[in-house]
Amino acid sequence: MKFQIRHEIRGRMRIHVIQSRMSFAQADTLQYYLEQCESVISAKIQNRTEDVTICYEGSKDAILEVLKAFSYEKTDVPDTYIKNSGREMNQHYWDQLVEQTFWHFGNKLFLPFSVRAVITTVKSVKYIWKGLQTLFQGKIEVPVLDATAIGVSIIRGDFATAGSVMYLLGIGETLEEWTHKKSVGDLARSMSLNISKVWMMCDGQEILVSADNVQSGDEVRIHMGNVIPFDGTVTDGEAMVNQASLTGESVPVRKVPDGVVYAGTVVEEGEITIRVREVNGSSKYEKIMAMIEESEKLKSSLEGKAEHLADKLVPYTFLGTGLVWLFTRNVTKAVSVLMVDFSCALKLAMPLSVLSAIREASTYNITVKGGKYLEAMAEADTIVFDKTGTLTKAQPTVAKIVSFNDQSEDELLRIAACLEEHFPHSMAKAVVREAVNRNLVHEELHSKVEYIVAHGISSKIGEKHIVIGSYHFVFEDENATIPEGKKEIFEQLPEQYSHLYMAIDGVLVAVICIEDPLRPEAVEVIAKLKKLGISKVVMMTGDSDRVASAIAKKVGVDEYHSEVLPEDKASFVEAEKNAGRKVIMVGDGINDSPALSAADVGIAISDGAEIAREIADVTVGADDLHELVTLKKISNGLMERIHRNYRLIVGINTSLIVLGVAGAFPPTTSALLHNTSTLLISLKSMNNLLDEKEEVTEENVAEAFA
Repeated sequence: MKFQIRHEIRGRMRIHVIQSRMSFAQADTLQYYLEQCESVISAKIQNRTEDVTICYEGSKDAILEVLKAFSYEKTDVPDTYIKNSGREMNQHYWDQLVEQTFWHFGNKLFLPFSVRAVITTVKSVKYIWKGLQTLFQGKIEVPVLDATAIGVSIIRGDFATAGSVMYLLGIGETLEEWTHKKSVGDLARSMSLNISKVWMMCDGQEILVSADNVQSGDEVRIHMGNVIPFDGTVTDGEAMVNQASLTGESVPVRKVPDGVVYAGTVVEEGEITIRVREVNGSSKYEKIMAMIEESEKLKSSLEGKAEHLADKLVPYTFLGTGLVWLFTRNVTKAVSVLMVDFSCALKLAMPLSVLSAIREASTYNITVKGGKYLEAMAEADTIVFDKTGTLTKAQPTVAKIVSFNDQSEDELLRIAACLEEHFPHSMAKAVVREAVNRNLVHEELHSKVEYIVAHGISSKIGEKHIVIGSYHFVFEDENATIPEGKKEIFEQLPEQYSHLYMAIDGVLVAVICIEDPLRPEAVEVIAKLKKLGISKVVMMTGDSDRVASAIAKKVGVDEYHSEVLPEDKASFVEAEKNAGRKVIMVGDGINDSPALSAADVGIAISDGAEIAREIADVTVGADDLHELVTLKKISNGLMERIHRNYRLIVGINTSLIVLGVAGAFPPTTSALLHNTSTLLISLKSMNNLLDEKEEVTEENVAEAFA
């Protein structure tokens, strides 16, 4: 690629690409290429000017070599990346805003009054017809008020006021539509599938392959707790599939051979093999887009109340207009009331506030699946943490392997990893990682693997029955025994570790000691959450009381519960809610999914089980608990902004009505100030909540409007 350096400082460079025109697809291709480079921190591409701003780390020469090596033809970009980038949509709405502004003010400057009057009258037909349709439905809502204000202005010959009202209404509609589509698009992209590896069936064996290598017609095995990566038909097995993300069904659907499954749904119980029908990941994105567009989840209760209140206020605006005319017999004063109402600002500013907060959260790798969850987050006073992979590090490690038979540590670890690699739990991943670190390669010698939630794994190697999991599962459910003469070794197992027990044919063969260190930020995060309004912090874990109490003391929770089952977590959450508390549940595993569903806000952490991320109301992409603090701040800030907007809207519009009735303002000025204040409040509502460096008060915002 040929380019010129236009400006540079250490770690930042702005270049101009030498080409006649840069298309949206080319801009996205370059964006994708730069995002894949480890030395590039961020890149911003302006396709109209062919300018690229790059923030990078490392040497300038290295980044120049990266740019020189770029070629549109040689860069392989996923179709879904370009299709779902949003670049073309953003440009469309920006052009639309510019065009609306150009025509509005251009008409005033260059066209004679008679021509402007005709154009304004023609434009008004759309608004008047919409108002009549609403009226014919027996409703007196905002479209009726808009139509009346525009119609009365035209009848009085005040085409300037009618034109200004329609211009500001058009700008507001464009901004709302743009923000809504961008927020929904950002949300859908973050919810879309990000599956890199799948288990493909090959000659009766499960082979771990890249999802990109799967073709239509291939057979893929999906284990319990995993997301189904492709649309397809079940060829083997039986499973209960959670389809809530696509259909809204709360009850899992039974899938048997010849049944159809869809990408993005989750296997809650059992396991199935599917024949892939469609490998294009965009289908999942499109389905999510449709689901979000139709879902009420985007709306908080405050937002719904604002819309309802806006419509309820319309009749009172008409009543006020009639009373002013009745007592003053002054049409100008009556129209001044008609030009000012509370509904426009309420219906525009509130949705924009919520959608902008969702968009802002997405910039911190936080996916919020609806405005009502931000409201619940702000109101929450109790937070429940799972321990493993949540309060502790997402990557526990194997500290020690204790053998109880003649097999070596490596051989025992190889067997354990062979079973554990099928399941997305943090302790299972620790076993697999340790096997990889020791360069232990295994073949799939075992038969069908059965996963028992919150307990362990059962399978067979040849004729031998093998189980691996918790003490309760191995010794109480499976009745395993300790080999003769090994009792003392068993009793001296290090207490500071979590223990994973493995038995073959009912006899203990190994205990894998898992070190699960506390996240370094956990103590600080809990302290900050308490400052932000959380009064009760609880930790729940399936680990022993010995391990749980040590972690609880270190992290500073108010209470903890050990050796709990998934249903115990969900029951605790329900009990807290019944006691009148608003509950947040934070987890990452399959066993957390019932509690995530039960909580007012379920939050899934980073690299957890797919089912937890799918069921959760919020997912945190960053491997850092500080994002919980960020989410709480955004939620609290959103509620403060909504309440502030209420006060501003009532204060400003009440003042305009009083001044209009007093004769201080003509209808034209009242309409201009009303619509301008509505637009400014709406634009202010689109600002990032965490970027406001000083507390905004009603007074200084009102001053900004003056």
